[in-house]
Amino acid sequence: MTEREACIAFSVFPGIGPMRFKLLSEYFGSAKAAWEAPVRELQNINLGGKLTQKFSEFRNTFDIDDYMKQLSCQHVNTLIWSEEKYPKLLKEISDAPFVLYIKSKPHMDRIDMERTIAVVGTRKATPYGRDVTRRITGELVDAGFTIVSGMAYGIDAVAHETAIACGGKTIAVLGCGVDIIAPPTNVGIYKKLTEEGYGAVISEMPLGMRPNKGLFPARNRIISGLSRGVLVTEGANDSGALITARNAGEQGRDVFAVPGPITSPYSGGPTFLLKNGAVLVESARDIMDALGIRNQQKKSKRENAALTNVEEKRIIACLTDGGKHIDEIVRMSKSSTPTVFSTLTVLEMKGIIKDIGGKVYEIL
Repeated sequence: MTEREACIAFSVFPGIGPMRFKLLSEYFGSAKAAWEAPVRELQNINLGGKLTQKFSEFRNTFDIDDYMKQLSCQHVNTLIWSEEKYPKLLKEISDAPFVLYIKSKPHMDRIDMERTIAVVGTRKATPYGRDVTRRITGELVDAGFTIVSGMAYGIDAVAHETAIACGGKTIAVLGCGVDIIAPPTNVGIYKKLTEEGYGAVISEMPLGMRPNKGLFPARNRIISGLSRGVLVTEGANDSGALITARNAGEQGRDVFAVPGPITSPYSGGPTFLLKNGAVLVESARDIMDALGIRNQQKKSKRENAALTNVEEKRIIACLTDGGKHIDEIVRMSKSSTPTVFSTLTVLEMKGIIKDIGGKVYEIL
């Protein structure tokens, strides 16, 4: 077994996290030596009797060659903490994953891991939350940022979808194995990232690991760890997005928040963050100013963005003979108002249509 294989093998055993792995590697001199260490030596470093026994049983039955074949068959790559390609920002945090599993399109364009922003929020997104998430995410993509989120329902999904629609790159960090689509309803996002080159799906969890509520806090530290800062666009006081924001603060990263209607319970999270020092955000410019980053030239993909789904094509068909009010577009397209509204927003971000005033849209 090579040193690299030993790291991957440890990542499959559920009892060894980043801190224990570091302890073992430093004590024995390498991951390979730790993997092969006698049981009595493992007990000497206070690994615990039960955990030592479970580990001994695990390594006696685990087939690293078979597991490496599974990774290859499923087109999953791995990065070890010590490797040069491991994300520099993530390597800075104290409990960085010692193995990252990555699923993406082979030979895709490079993802800029130095210019990254996490966009997170509630699973129960309101129309307001969806709208501001689309607008600010679109601006961030236009400024050359890679969008990081957790592929959950609601705000996370909107952030990924907007980045994709605007021709940008986005990273989904999962609280399960990268071979599992969670939630299943986000299969479209998953395929765009893993098969069509819009980014990547990342996890520290081994293949086959199912989603578990207890795994999401650990997932959230990776979201913030990969990012220059974390933007919370909407969420209640108990939203998991606040865990990501807290991680960001502990990791020395900037925290950003969008103010929302005080009558909405889903404005509680951003309001709390703003009262405690988060940067108030109304546009991507606020984020860039706080980070001291200059805008990049607009990407040509934005101007040349193609229609990517049936709803976009349907709405463009409604506008071919002139501008129309959103109510007229809803009637003609026979789509729901929320669907039409979200599609119009994406088409605006792509530079295909514009609102000429009073919710009247026309093709540019």
